[in-house]
Amino acid sequence: MRAYIFPGQGSQFTGMGKELYEQSTKARNLFEQANDILGFNITRIMFTGTDEELKQTNVTQPAIFIHSVILASVAEDFRPDMVAGHSLGEFSALVANGTLSFEDGLRLVSQRAEAMQRACELNPSTMAAILGLNDETVERVCAQIDEIVVPANYNCPGQLVISGSMKGIEIACIQLKEAGAKRALPLQVGGAFHSPLMEPAKEQLAVAIEKTFFNTPSCPVYQNVNAQPATDVQTIKANLIAQLTAPVRWTQSVQNMVNDEASTFIECGPGKVLQGLVKKISPEASVASI
Repeated sequence: MRAYIFPGQGSQFTGMGKELYEQSTKARNLFEQANDILGFNITRIMFTGTDEELKQTNVTQPAIFIHSVILASVAEDFRPDMVAGHSLGEFSALVANGTLSFEDGLRLVSQRAEAMQRACELNPSTMAAILGLNDETVERVCAQIDEIVVPANYNCPGQLVISGSMKGIEIACIQLKEAGAKRALPLQVGGAFHSPLMEPAKEQLAVAIEKTFFNTPSCPVYQNVNAQPATDVQTIKANLIAQLTAPVRWTQSVQNMVNDEASTFIECGPGKVLQGLVKKISPEASVASI
């Protein structure tokens, strides 16, 4: 069975989507439609913008979504048996399996990005990657710190990203190194994504999601918050809202897809980060990209 997987923030690069735009009329029309929906020329930033422009949250998230969804829409023989996306990528996955239209998906992603940016400005915060330590130890150390600091991304065995206040992340990095982490690397991100500090963004996004029409999907989506397959529209909505303050359970999602007979994971979007994570989670799985 084929699982299509969609990347999240951090996989952007200058020039993303330019070849698609030049080679496909269908892709070109969708790019132009995206410019109209967003009200600014995001394709210019994607094709020729600076790294600084591309890493602005209100640009990064829509750009990755646009690139991923358009890749899927022009791909030959695109018939997923299951889909999943890492954080932002879950919205791309929901367009790929027919739950959301391109237009509604892009509007939600844009609103999500703006809401997250506002939440970051309200509470200066950050994230850090913890390498070479088991999940249980990271969870235990975070729970003992008298600051907001929580596991945010379970990326693969031995790679867990934590999220929290500036002070909380600083303390956690010191204590996790003492606990045996090979590395504890603060990340250059706008704030503490997938933590309680995103509660204001979650509230804003919930209103937008409840107003948006969701179709019955063509195949299950394995959602970040619980790593379980979902086809029920209300369940998908609830999990999508919860995602902003809950950890991304990517390791568990891939394991569950493998248990449900996924043999090939096809990454759809910029970069190959997810393929690398899949191989670390399930070495026997086949990986590819569109």
